[in-house]
Amino acid sequence: MNNQAPHPRPDRLLREREVLNILPIGRASLWAGVKAGRYPQPVKLRPRTTCWRESEILRLIETGTEG
Repeated sequence: MNNQAPHPRPDRLLREREVLNILPIGRASLWAGVKAGRYPQPVKLRPRTTCWRESEILRLIETGTEG
């Protein structure tokens, strides 16, 4: 019998377009919110590839602090 706890689901990385589909804001508002500290900091994967952790975006929605 296996008594080990299940492995947690790895955190997905969302591209800007996916974040904007979840949050009811525009692109400029997203980046202004990141700069002001209202929205989570993105993760830079490559020079032209920026993502956000899905868990941080969902937590933002749960706490009701978006927009």
